[in-house]
Amino acid sequence: MKPPVPENDTARLAALEALGVMDSARDAGFDQLVELAQEFFEVPIALVSLVAEDRQWFKAFVGLEVRETSREVSFCAHAVAALQPLVVPDAREDVRFKDNPLVTGEPGIRFYAGHPLFPDGEHAVGTLCLIDTHPREFSARDRRLLGRLAGQVEALLRKHQLRMQQEAQQRELVTLNLRLSEAGDRLAKERQLLRSVLDGSRDPIYARSRSGRYLAANTACLSLLEGTSGRAMEEGTPQLPAEVQARLDAAEAEVIASGVAQQISLPPLRGRRHELQLGPLRDEEGEIGGVVGVARDTTEALRQASLIRVLHRGVTDYQALMSGHQLWDFLMEALRELTDSEYALIGEVNEDAGQPALKIHAITDLSWNEESRLLMERLRNGDMTLSNPRSLLGRVFAHGEVVMTDNLAEHPHRGGLPPGHPPLHNYLGVPIFDDQRPIGMFAIANGRRRYDQALLEWLEPFTATCALLINLYRQMAEREGYIEALSTARDSADRANRAKSEFLSSMSHELRTPLNAILGFAQLLEGGKRHPLEARQQRQVAQIARSGQHLLELINQTLDLARVEAGQLSLSMEALSLVEVADDATHALEATAKAHDIALHQQIHGPLPAVYADYTRLKQVLLNLLSNAIKYNRPGGRVCLEAAAEEECLRFTVRDNGQGIRDEGLALLFQPFQRLGAERSGIEGTGIGLAITRQLLEAMHATIEVESVEGQGSAFHCRLMLADVDQRVVNRAEKKGAGAPEEVAARIVYIEDNPANQRLMEDIFEEWQACQLQIYPSAELALPHIEAEPPDLVLMDLNLSGMNGYHALERLRQLPLMRALPVIALSANAMPADIKRGLAAGFDDYLTKPLELASFFATLSRHLSSFEGNPDAF
Repeated sequence: MKPPVPENDTARLAALEALGVMDSARDAGFDQLVELAQEFFEVPIALVSLVAEDRQWFKAFVGLEVRETSREVSFCAHAVAALQPLVVPDAREDVRFKDNPLVTGEPGIRFYAGHPLFPDGEHAVGTLCLIDTHPREFSARDRRLLGRLAGQVEALLRKHQLRMQQEAQQRELVTLNLRLSEAGDRLAKERQLLRSVLDGSRDPIYARSRSGRYLAANTACLSLLEGTSGRAMEEGTPQLPAEVQARLDAAEAEVIASGVAQQISLPPLRGRRHELQLGPLRDEEGEIGGVVGVARDTTEALRQASLIRVLHRGVTDYQALMSGHQLWDFLMEALRELTDSEYALIGEVNEDAGQPALKIHAITDLSWNEESRLLMERLRNGDMTLSNPRSLLGRVFAHGEVVMTDNLAEHPHRGGLPPGHPPLHNYLGVPIFDDQRPIGMFAIANGRRRYDQALLEWLEPFTATCALLINLYRQMAEREGYIEALSTARDSADRANRAKSEFLSSMSHELRTPLNAILGFAQLLEGGKRHPLEARQQRQVAQIARSGQHLLELINQTLDLARVEAGQLSLSMEALSLVEVADDATHALEATAKAHDIALHQQIHGPLPAVYADYTRLKQVLLNLLSNAIKYNRPGGRVCLEAAAEEECLRFTVRDNGQGIRDEGLALLFQPFQRLGAERSGIEGTGIGLAITRQLLEAMHATIEVESVEGQGSAFHCRLMLADVDQRVVNRAEKKGAGAPEEVAARIVYIEDNPANQRLMEDIFEEWQACQLQIYPSAELALPHIEAEPPDLVLMDLNLSGMNGYHALERLRQLPLMRALPVIALSANAMPADIKRGLAAGFDDYLTKPLELASFFATLSRHLSSFEGNPDAF
């Protein structure tokens, strides 16, 4: 359905044209705002859309590759015509949009929310809109927040209109100044007017001739040129620092040669950063006689971006920073740079004889002689703590007070500085709280700018991040204690094995406990109605919640990696047919590939030599590599599994035409928790799968290599040992025989990580070809396939590595379609209390090992409708 045309469309289009924004260059302010909207509402697409006569054009956009579309298919045009917000929860269910090409084709719009923009208070010129490829609801609170963001867009549009008018006026005035420069005294009044207009701008403005002579410069520009000699100013040839001058000369020459305006970023000048807009300066005949430059101070915007980068790296890279003992120095140096301060420190509050004491983690060197140098060294090494609660530091770490002063000499808590101590003229000490209890502090001194309440509020996200990192640091310190205890216990083999198991279990519990508080309080802050957060605070809390969820996922998968690296991996090596293993792996992933619109091809055919490997672990390697090739591919992509015999090994290759990997990322590919930037893509994962894959292959005396071209795809080559000639090839397909019935009466999934138990179950079901058995070595691998293609029954071991049986059952029961799925526990825990716990948890039945087959088949018959009342069917 085409959008209706408003009755005042002519006036509305005139208002849009008056903005001067159509087809203009991208603007950081608009871009940052749509990025904020995308992040805050967690949608893939956010736009500032302006509806013209026959098209809609995007001033700012994220998540799209195009800048405009036809007005006939525009959702935003409907909102503009209605003069009110438009929310479409599911476009496929809306008669106005269900056959819209933007719904039936790319980008596949399902959800839309748009708020009209009235920059002049009367005419709707466009919308701030959110787009998702999945249906979703949009609350009244969401509408209000979208309306507030739309108000910011309106302000930016008005600011843009004013700036365009100002720039046009400024260019006209500069040109007028050049033309009237030869008119003498009769034009002095007009020149003075021009000077007043130029000097009224806080942005530096200047005009230079082709030869580089300054023809005009306002007061703001001259302040940047402070220090230039008077003679140079009179001659119009003041010089900037060499680096700045060279960059400026090159850009001006390009503008003069091309006649095309351009924007450049200048190197730092007098401690400030500027974006410079350069345009050609033309005379009455249209000839280019020089350039006009208007500079905008971007220091504060860059400072805000620096704060965001520091917080993001501190939360997401804390493991690498802590392992390299760089975290606290990184935060301290970032704090100095962000606040433009000479000195800083960050410390943690501990107890010493029942009293609070400050342990310094990082401090700027304040030493002035050998004695003070040794003192600083003791503070940095943690050999000495500070405990005076009456000092400037003590008021902060012991009493939880903020201490701020620009006159340190007269502060009541100043205790005096020893002779030789560097002078301190201002100071800010900030406590770091956890549940209203000081757990640390940071302090800065000798700032080049005044310390005030605005700076304190601006640093609140930094303070909150420090609280999170101190807690994580304490958890890692506890972890180091466990590791030290484990090393001591290695003298006894039995005690060492018990210590490893207890350590892994304890670490999972100890890390989950504080994460529960972190994520719980984050959710309370996000959903608070009595004291709702500001948009900036909502962004910060959302970042904490996302980082906490990411850490929780790392904890789960780290347990599996730790098990492999600890040498607790048991292998059952035998002569195998790679064709059979490949068939099993590709069949298991067919549903996943289909869900991702990926063509999965198993191209291993013909006679191949047998390989010597563990069947279950080799299948796990194939599943890991194929799953990655599917996940990191593009819609409509292709994944191929192929093999070839070489002189002393058998090579198989998993090849895809997906995203590919940058050259600099290949060296980090197999390191645990390295996702090479994929953590920002929205694709789930923790970066641990390839690390486990390489460990498994090395345990089987196999190798893995990778070739990749960014944007074209990747190929993972694995080389397996050949089996000896006299080793019998275990071929499960032959053991099952060729006479299997075409129809499968029941599909059963068995989740078990013990190879011997896996083989036992395979042997049990070989006689019952009406039942199709699928075996997975872990719940993490099994759950996605169960969700994609539900079986008739699930057999589950409880003591699985990684996610145990109880957690897997809970995950399954959260899905509506899985609540009626029969799930039977199969465990060696045979005590009555164990069985009672399993049934109470929701398992449909509980079987113990070793299996009694008659009871086993009777249990299956009870829960499978195909064999109900007929246990002899097994």
